[in-house]
Amino acid sequence: MAALGWLPPRRRSATARSVLAGEASAEAARKTALTEAPPLTGPETEPGTRAEEGPEPTPEEPAFPVAGDDLAAAFFDLDNTVMQGAAIFHFGRGLYKREFFRRRELARFAWQQAWFRLAGVEDPEHMQDARDSALSIVKGHKVSELMSIGEEIYDEYMAERIWPGTRALAQAHLDAGQKVWLVTAAPVETATIIARRLGLTGALGTVAESVEGVYTGRLVGEPLHGPAKAEAVRALAAAEGLDLERCAAYSDSHNDIPMLSLVGHPYAINPDTKLRKHARTNDWRLRDYRTGRKAVKVGVPAAAGVGAIAGGAAAAIALHRRRK
Repeated sequence: MAALGWLPPRRRSATARSVLAGEASAEAARKTALTEAPPLTGPETEPGTRAEEGPEPTPEEPAFPVAGDDLAAAFFDLDNTVMQGAAIFHFGRGLYKREFFRRRELARFAWQQAWFRLAGVEDPEHMQDARDSALSIVKGHKVSELMSIGEEIYDEYMAERIWPGTRALAQAHLDAGQKVWLVTAAPVETATIIARRLGLTGALGTVAESVEGVYTGRLVGEPLHGPAKAEAVRALAAAEGLDLERCAAYSDSHNDIPMLSLVGHPYAINPDTKLRKHARTNDWRLRDYRTGRKAVKVGVPAAAGVGAIAGGAAAAIALHRRRK
């Protein structure tokens, strides 16, 4: 993929594959972005939580976001920031229900995700194995087919898992006349569906290669994770003429510190232990929309993650058995 002409020269600390993934994601996002984002739809925010959920200023700080600032935008991580759980896992459950893959492949996928959460590190060999497993599932399928199924899966598994508090933050940016983008390692097609359903501008996500509308089983660059997310945000900001110092970014994970560090207004949302510590050290704003019981578990997010995956896998296998 040739260098994009609208990107300014820069010193790149990310790998070439991260840069490629980020630039491809930005290009895809601009092609599918809504010209005018409609208001958010869905369940209303619970009474009595307005002050907790919205970015209301204190007497010592100015109102934010700034209405009418068209050089600013907001970038929201998806998993556990906008939505409870991992979008790719919910999508996988939906594909399993539709017999895209067998129980053995589901168990393997669930184990890979559990291992990653427990280990807390990104072993290249393991990540490559997990990536290949996911890509093999969609190889040979039409992009349009996966998009249509994605709409159904959103209604089945994702719609009721949106954090009302984060919705309120996104709506505040929309009300201020700013664009709001999801930024996620989930497939860009899945991310685009979620963004559109929430009334957001668009989405930056992992770009899977397709030829004549059919998936090849290869990625463009690498998954949009860690430094690649930062590259995507930087590329999109350059294309849109945004001032990153006036932009905001929101995430729950320390893996997104590169993205959060790009903007002038970083927020830690439902943060993991490392991000909470980093946010406090750097005086970043924090929001936690989990219940008190869940918030206490912030120090052991792996256990909750594995539980969700194991539970989902068990539910899918049980469904499979009932259908026999």
